[in-house]
Amino acid sequence: MSDLTTRTAAGAGAGAADDGVPTDVDARLEGHRTELTGYCYRMLGSAFEAEDAVQDTLVRAWRNFDKFEGRSSLRSWLYRIATNVCLDMLSAGNKRARPVDLTGPTPLAQAALSPRPENVWLEPMPDGRILPTVEDPAEAAVARESVRLAFVAALQHLPPKQRAVLILREVLAWKAAEVAELLETSVASVNSALQRARATLTETEGRVPDAADPLDEEQQKLLERYVKAFEGYDMAALTALLHEDAVMTMPPFDLWLQGTSDITGFMTTMGASCAGSRLLPVSANGSPGFAHYKPDPEGGGFVPWAVQVIDVQDGAISGMHCFLDVERWFPLFGLPDRLPAATDEG
Repeated sequence: MSDLTTRTAAGAGAGAADDGVPTDVDARLEGHRTELTGYCYRMLGSAFEAEDAVQDTLVRAWRNFDKFEGRSSLRSWLYRIATNVCLDMLSAGNKRARPVDLTGPTPLAQAALSPRPENVWLEPMPDGRILPTVEDPAEAAVARESVRLAFVAALQHLPPKQRAVLILREVLAWKAAEVAELLETSVASVNSALQRARATLTETEGRVPDAADPLDEEQQKLLERYVKAFEGYDMAALTALLHEDAVMTMPPFDLWLQGTSDITGFMTTMGASCAGSRLLPVSANGSPGFAHYKPDPEGGGFVPWAVQVIDVQDGAISGMHCFLDVERWFPLFGLPDRLPAATDEG
């Protein structure tokens, strides 16, 4: 798939390869893949573009390793390359969004499913691909909060360089001088960009879901009740778990619903085929989530329908974000392509 993959498969011995690249470079570069993917995902808002950007970064680093002079750390050098790759990808001006960023809520009586192109939408991302293992609980919490859908959506409102500055300074805790060196600018310019970015984020981020790392006992019980209500298609039980102004989104459709009556009304009308569904837990965007399988009326069992990312706030569910492009999302999350019918033993 890449120079890195080819080099690793070749399994060269210790020392330097014939091309002058030390043979441990593949492993050293790969060790940064997860954190770089998290960085590129925050920059780009796309799971697949982020992975492409990281692959490009690592290939460029491998090809140019003989030019790495060690004046900065390998990690800093990789972030410089990754930033330039992302800035190039963002030069077209496209920014990704959630349905709630594009239109107002649609009343149930006017609901219509109108898809928009894939490159419009902010995409979900499995935690395991973007959140490296860290020992510091505070650092882990910041990392998770910074990949929440609401935060990544707010980042898309920033000009690309401001986006990079804010992520490097606020999320990754780089010093202003380090960011200035990476971007080849002045400390004053970095500080000014950070101030402007913070102001924009304050205006656009909206309400922030509760922390979910790890889920506390009450959040876990809430999600267990949600699974029971959803799988049983019990609208009264589901209503009791939702905020009055909860939202449900369904990319690639730009329709989004707000309020318990419109959400449950949609589920029992246009979404009635989801009755009897099954939910499997997943972790996405630092949030609880579920793989949603709905009944297959022809082949039996259950087929993929959506990846749900759930927002929890003040002890209730405030957001159900249902990503319906299952041909892309289920392989990304490593999910089975169908579930068998339930047995008598459950």
